[in-house]
Amino acid sequence: MTLPFGSTAAAMITPFHPDGSLDADGAQALAVHLVDRGCDALVLSGTTGESPTTSDAEKDALLRAVLEAVGDRARITAGVGSSDTRHSIELAQAAERAGAHGLLTVTPYYNRPGQEGIRRHLAAVADATALPVMLYDHPGRTGSRLDRETLLRLAEHPRITAVKDSTADLAACAHMMARTDLHYYSGIDELNLPLYALGAVGAVSTVANLAPGETRAVLRAHRDGDPAAALRLDRRLRPLVEAVMNLAPGTVTTKALLNHLGLPAGPVRLPLLDAEPALTAVLLEALTGALDDGTDPDQIQRSKGRSRV
Repeated sequence: MTLPFGSTAAAMITPFHPDGSLDADGAQALAVHLVDRGCDALVLSGTTGESPTTSDAEKDALLRAVLEAVGDRARITAGVGSSDTRHSIELAQAAERAGAHGLLTVTPYYNRPGQEGIRRHLAAVADATALPVMLYDHPGRTGSRLDRETLLRLAEHPRITAVKDSTADLAACAHMMARTDLHYYSGIDELNLPLYALGAVGAVSTVANLAPGETRAVLRAHRDGDPAAALRLDRRLRPLVEAVMNLAPGTVTTKALLNHLGLPAGPVRLPLLDAEPALTAVLLEALTGALDDGTDPDQIQRSKGRSRV
């Protein structure tokens, strides 16, 4: 099965220099690292990528840099979410011009339109380019969700082909997978394996920034007919998932660990705050237990992550 959004997709962080400016070279190095270690797709300018605090120009520069580095080896999806339909269309068209392979568009947040407004917004973005579109359903962040009838109507659009689900409603996901041809992706790392077992095709994972091979291995074991191995691998990864996703915002925890590993990350932008040393220590303990080869993160050389393409 050809998957226009890949299977193991990292919701990639956006690396910044110490002064807070975009680190395009670092983005290339991190993208190479992730693809080399198991990701067949990257999603840029999502929540983990700090899209609310990056400019349109930075989003474009980031996308072009990553495409140059790994665009021939991985599917690169550009986040184009906005509460303004016109702005989302502009972002989508800019991503198409840059060469993105697909688009991720979230339901409008803050203004919280009704279901028909959401449907028209998402359909307008899908109409604006020739790229495949992944819908992002995350009511915890947007204040609204895609109901079943709205999804059924959107599934009829020829370019809306996938859903990144962060509702934690497995029953609703199973219902939609049975009634549509939409490709479902887990948007909650804790539910990657359960949703995959129900028929999802992959995950858009924050934790894949830190454990790309391990994230991929869980899904691959289940796909290859070894659910016991998949469960064992998932349980090994779970302490890291719970630490990264629950102790602070995922961008904060992920960047703290990447910085410790010497991989390109840099600071977060306000209103987020960088992790304190005590939090980083807890995160490192969880990471050490999750690494497939038992590597001590302190032994990873900084030069590995900072090699340029």
